[in-house]
Amino acid sequence: MGSAAYCRPRGDIAILACTLGMAAFGCIMIYSASSYVAEVQYGDPFYFVEKQLVGVVFGTVAMFAAAMFPYGRLIKLKIPLAVLSVALLALVFVPGVGVTNYGATRWIGVGPVTIQPSEIAKYAFVLFAAAHFSKNYRRARSIRGVLPVLAFGIVICLLIIAEPNMSITMCVGLLMLAVVFLSGTNLKTFAAMLVPFVIAVPVLIIAEPYRLQRLSAFLDPWSSPKDEGYQLIQSLYALGNGGLFGVGIGNSTQKYRFLPFAESDFILSIMGEELGFIGLAIFFGACLFIIWRGIAIARRCGDPFGYLLAAGITLVYGIQVIINALVVGGAIPPTGLPLPLVSSGNTSLIITMASMGVLYNISRGERAVPHNAAQKAI
Repeated sequence: MGSAAYCRPRGDIAILACTLGMAAFGCIMIYSASSYVAEVQYGDPFYFVEKQLVGVVFGTVAMFAAAMFPYGRLIKLKIPLAVLSVALLALVFVPGVGVTNYGATRWIGVGPVTIQPSEIAKYAFVLFAAAHFSKNYRRARSIRGVLPVLAFGIVICLLIIAEPNMSITMCVGLLMLAVVFLSGTNLKTFAAMLVPFVIAVPVLIIAEPYRLQRLSAFLDPWSSPKDEGYQLIQSLYALGNGGLFGVGIGNSTQKYRFLPFAESDFILSIMGEELGFIGLAIFFGACLFIIWRGIAIARRCGDPFGYLLAAGITLVYGIQVIINALVVGGAIPPTGLPLPLVSSGNTSLIITMASMGVLYNISRGERAVPHNAAQKAI
């Protein structure tokens, strides 16, 4: 049940290349989306992109370090990283340490540097779940065996929803369901998890008036075009203005303070306006390529820990891309969630790049066995 001993001289280089390409593309789009606002607010049109470039440098170092570090040793970090992630999430609520923006306290301030603990917590959960289930595959078949993973996930969700951050809470919730399912649980145990999750979603929405307002704006954004519906309307204007081929990089009109968070949560809207439908199709093709390579790495891995770790990392990336795209397109209620590797934000960028390094490392150590054999192993 330990990590694979066999190591190929070369792993899935495409994962590393695509990750670097995405990060570079993100810098271009961040400059295009933020140069006007950065000039007005900070007197420097490169303000946001300079910060992002710092993140790319540190992220690249983290990615190559993770690519060379034997992933099997990560299993020893499941408890320390779990404790650290919970501690960091709790520190968010300590006065003078937590940083509040736009009514939400989601960051820790360390001098001029801010850290978003929820980004770390997602991967801490993946590592904990992979390590827990890989030691004994039978654990996934009973509520008692799944309970430690559920307990850790629920603690994370409670701390994140208190920030408040509904979007990341949903990501962790979906991640919990998916990882337990992939670990080989039976239908009875999975249903016992699914029912409370389905009940919790409407309860969380009803519990906070602002979430009901966002839901109302989602159903009919033009009923409150200057309030809750404003951001979605501006996002749809941007996407519609892009047409088939876009208006060209740098030529967006929505970035001139019409669309809030154009460089972060809603950067996909600016991409749609400047690159058009064709440009977005190519971008999502690149996203699907990363997801496909992650799935392929997991399927080929004969080590249960590597299999679940690769699957979990791929799920984190895929879930965030899908939710961000659905929000920007108006398919689900608006919520703040970065587009991995592209949106402005160094915590997300560095952690995501490091996770892709782990994926590469797993691909180097994978055993060439059929997926069914890997499934039976866990």
